Amino acid sequence: MKKTTGTDRSITSKWRPATQAVRGGTWRSEHGETSEALFLNSGYTYDDAETVAARFAGEQDGMVYSRMQNPTTAMLEERIALMEGAEACRVQATGMAAMTAALLSTLSAGDHIVAGKAAFGSCRWLVDTLLPRFGIEGTNVDARNNDEWEAAIRPNTKMFFFETPANPTMDVVDMAFVCGLAKSRGILTVVDNAFATAALQRPMEFGANIVAYSATKLMDGQGRVLAGALCASEEWILDKLMPFQRNTGPILAPFNAWVVLKGLETLDLRARQQSANALQVAQFLEGRVPTILHPGLPSHPQHDLCMRQMSATGPIFSFVLDGGRSQAMALLNALEVIDISNNIGDSRSLMTHPATTTHHNMGPEGREEAGVGESMLRLNVGLEDPLDLIEDLDQALGRIGL
Repeated sequence: MKKTTGTDRSITSKWRPATQAVRGGTWRSEHGETSEALFLNSGYTYDDAETVAARFAGEQDGMVYSRMQNPTTAMLEERIALMEGAEACRVQATGMAAMTAALLSTLSAGDHIVAGKAAFGSCRWLVDTLLPRFGIEGTNVDARNNDEWEAAIRPNTKMFFFETPANPTMDVVDMAFVCGLAKSRGILTVVDNAFATAALQRPMEFGANIVAYSATKLMDGQGRVLAGALCASEEWILDKLMPFQRNTGPILAPFNAWVVLKGLETLDLRARQQSANALQVAQFLEGRVPTILHPGLPSHPQHDLCMRQMSATGPIFSFVLDGGRSQAMALLNALEVIDISNNIGDSRSLMTHPATTTHHNMGPEGREEAGVGESMLRLNVGLEDPLDLIEDLDQALGRIGL
């Protein structure tokens, strides 16, 4: 197979992000295809027995089995790493497979993790339920409060884990402080960057060690496939992640990798346009609803921090009504354009009630601690004309008396 400039880091590292998103990591076969090839194979053949032995021993580069690597997934990994500014990347079957692999490949019995309390429900389940089963202790903190991070550190603390902006409260973490604190204490920092992607925010520039993704969201961006990714140093990828991935098998399927490759080509355009649309919709809602949680609005308490960390504020935000679950559901049921769905990052506008969907498994006490109330709604703003979305929200709010 002929490799082109898309895999030559001395060339691709000089490209700007939009170019990396289209051309980074591209291999071409002898056929010279323009779109990345889709390799739907599980295994590989070898010219001789010595070659396969050398590959399994790690003495020779090359494919051995698609549970470890596949040409299509390898192209996606190289492209994401370039966009993130990371030494390496490995893609996973889903976003939660990526989060689980980041934690379990690194932490051991007797270790301690500090995590942001405002987080996706399944991420909280990992910290609150799964890790303790294996003797790994966890402390949840208000990730906006720098003092709480420092106060939570123990002698056995090995990892900080947080989202910014957080799902669905839109809490913003001071990455320079938190990542700097972790580094000074020899603690690894894992940042879930799914709400922004590298198109809008690059946590490694603020000192993050590992950046985790649900590529199902903005990277695909059209609600087609499940995918996840982990970006980090080559040392962590090879020494920590790959033994876990090789032996537990959360690898991304080649077809899903190919779909995400296509999604990345338009990621920058989509993320910025959806950010602009979301801000316009949020400006309409501000003052119309009791509380709006959008870090792009000057009214957000962490607006200035967000503007320092992000080039645009993304397509997702939340707002809070004052009539509890029944009023929130009545608004959802009154929508005519915006779909009811728990997904995010989609090119279509979607709204959900987190307390009964994405954060249902946390229970009432867990949701209260995370700031996810019965009156909260989360909105993903898509690529529709924002005026149509505003008109839809206007009529729906009117139907519930707001």
